[in-house]
Amino acid sequence: MRVPGEQEGLQARLMGPLNNILSQHSAALLPLLQAGGGAGGRAALQNDENVRKVATFCYPLLPALVRLAVKEPVFVGFVMNNREKVLERLVPATPATTSAGA
Repeated sequence: MRVPGEQEGLQARLMGPLNNILSQHSAALLPLLQAGGGAGGRAALQNDENVRKVATFCYPLLPALVRLAVKEPVFVGFVMNNREKVLERLVPATPATTSAGA
């Protein structure tokens, strides 16, 4: 079981490299996120399989030292837990996607 401090440590170590990957490879990642249902935006977050595909795509692109310290299942779990932040980096917020929760 993960403790809250461990999650914060993962966030501190992984968000920087993950943000770099998301910004550099967004053109390749968006089709993975939208695969299957063809839905974009918030609907894509509901599909765990597509979010896992994005995480699996990103893992080999992490720096080697990060991959040594963080194994792929842990990284996939991290991306699954932070899917909102991943989507924010891949798809800029638009009024149509931000007004759904209000």
